[in-house]
Amino acid sequence: MPWDRNQMAERAALELEDGFYVNLGIGIPTLVSNYVPEDYDITLQSENGMLGMGAFPTEEEIDPDLINAGKQTVTELERTSYFSSSQSFAMIRGGHINLSILGAMEVSETGDLANWMIPGRLVKGMGGAMDLVAGVQRIVVIMDHANKAGESKLLKKCSLPLTGQGVVDRVITNLGVFDIVEGGLRLVELAPEVTMDEVHEKTEAAIVI
Repeated sequence: MPWDRNQMAERAALELEDGFYVNLGIGIPTLVSNYVPEDYDITLQSENGMLGMGAFPTEEEIDPDLINAGKQTVTELERTSYFSSSQSFAMIRGGHINLSILGAMEVSETGDLANWMIPGRLVKGMGGAMDLVAGVQRIVVIMDHANKAGESKLLKKCSLPLTGQGVVDRVITNLGVFDIVEGGLRLVELAPEVTMDEVHEKTEAAIVI
């Protein structure tokens, strides 16, 4: 059966390597912080000026002044440091972040990413997405394979305004894991009990076998 949100985040945590500096996007990616291996030294970075985030707080731990870029309450570590947004984006734009795990509305078969706006809808701002995809060493996307109408979100060409062109390295959906390669998407792993027929049915992008 397809992975749920937590299982997708748990699978995405396998992309982490010991010693990595990692930025987690808003939505499902923030759940990855709950699955960081205990023996790994991972430093989570947030665009709003925080380096070293812990897991989400329990009710007793909540500090309303301690938030991530998505305005969710978080915990701090003994080594956590705080700084301005300009310094935060200097880290991102300077290529000092090893991995960013982001949500998306659409991804194309060539690795184009659309995740910041839908025309006609109110947008608070583009946030740091465009800086992240331009400056971070590796980009992994977590998203549902299809939208609520059952239409594929893995497309031949994105229909929404792009965040970046050819920037996505790997996509983790509720159906499986896919790498962006020459010619389309290469299947890396299927979620339990998901079949290739289901993947083909719900994927507009070309799949390379």
